[in-house]
Amino acid sequence: MARKKNADGTMPLVEHLKELRRRVIISLAALVAGTVVGFIWYQNAPFGLAPLGEIIRGPYCNLPADVRADFTGDGTCRLLATTPFEMFMLRLKVGALAGLVLSSPVWLGQIWAFITPGLHKGEKRYTFIFVTLAVTLFVAGALLAYFVLDKGLYVLMTMGSEFQVAALTGREYYNFLLSLIVIFGVSFELPLIVAMLNLAGVLRYEHVKDKRRIIAIGLFIFAAFMTPGQDPFSMVALAVAMVILVELAFQFCRINDKRRDKQRPEWMDVDDDSASGPIGGASAVAAPQPVAPAPTQDRFEDVL
Repeated sequence: MARKKNADGTMPLVEHLKELRRRVIISLAALVAGTVVGFIWYQNAPFGLAPLGEIIRGPYCNLPADVRADFTGDGTCRLLATTPFEMFMLRLKVGALAGLVLSSPVWLGQIWAFITPGLHKGEKRYTFIFVTLAVTLFVAGALLAYFVLDKGLYVLMTMGSEFQVAALTGREYYNFLLSLIVIFGVSFELPLIVAMLNLAGVLRYEHVKDKRRIIAIGLFIFAAFMTPGQDPFSMVALAVAMVILVELAFQFCRINDKRRDKQRPEWMDVDDDSASGPIGGASAVAAPQPVAPAPTQDRFEDVL
């Protein structure tokens, strides 16, 4: 059903609620369908793709065979399950996450269709650009986290491997992978925040150009505390990526400030005292003069 609205894009509150309910139902239906696809994909290989479970456990299975436990006796890489429902719940969680990603074009489109009628043309353009950049940066961070996990697990699992062997449960491994993906993805949004503050006029390049070394050290400290495994490889990978992205954001601020300064009128840089002209001394006020009354043209003789 087409969205009912006035010519200026306004809608009554009841129509807003109906529209919101319709958008939510469509988004939930897409999420459920995506979850079903992800649940099936977890153990199957559609369209020639590798099973989702195999993709997820890839970094763990890339560990040397002598540092991870072999529960099958034939060298097959498997994660450990310690509770009856752990395998089902893990498959459901992975399917739900895959469904969230697979259905993202639908629910992002529903969000966009709900908010854009209330935006101006310029606001729509900026919103589309920032949403696209935010999604792209998050996906880039998630992909980096997946590839970093391979090296990070190797560093963590080979420390003391002479006395211990790795036997991770599916729940522990999945939670570790998910937390790493979320941390990397959210951290990659920092340069976008810097750019937004600059566009809003809150942050200028001159405020940060002499503090970039301190900011870089702060990013390394942030990465050291936020990476879940606390391994040096993940910390350095996250910190270096954030330093590069933030530096790119600072260069955007520099270019945008130059463009904004060129378009800024010269009179806006003049303070009030300089802009105001000198005020002369006081002058005497002339004495008041009587004003003669104006003659009346109509004496209303026709009324009297």
